[in-house]
Amino acid sequence: MRKFSPGTSLSDDLMVQEQIDGSWQHMVGVIMLNQTDRVQVKRVLPNFLSKWNTPKKYLKSTPEEVVEVIRSLGFYNRREKALRNMSKDYLTWDGNDATILYGIGKYGSDSYEIFFKQNYSVQPTDKELKRYLRERGLDVLETA
Repeated sequence: MRKFSPGTSLSDDLMVQEQIDGSWQHMVGVIMLNQTDRVQVKRVLPNFLSKWNTPKKYLKSTPEEVVEVIRSLGFYNRREKALRNMSKDYLTWDGNDATILYGIGKYGSDSYEIFFKQNYSVQPTDKELKRYLRERGLDVLETA
């Protein structure tokens, strides 16, 4: 079984994992994906990360600068608030439970467990995470 290595391309199209380098960038991608098509995020994420590739750099930005970059994703004020609060939390986060980070729910936690902690025992409800695990020969509980 091949382990995920952040920053490398995968054979499938889990775009967040193809465009990020590290867990903070992963969480940024998770927040951007919330209620948004991945095609839109795929266009915005590289520009965002070229400006702010770490939480410390991001926290030096103004909300107005960020909104200008993420506006096309919709819900831009709410999304900017979530990105800012998650980034503040991230600076003191112990790397264990991702749901402690502002704006990170089950999908974000499950994907973090899979891609960064190589914990394949999680049972995601997200269809793309299920597909990723199934393609690697891992058992996934199917829910109705």
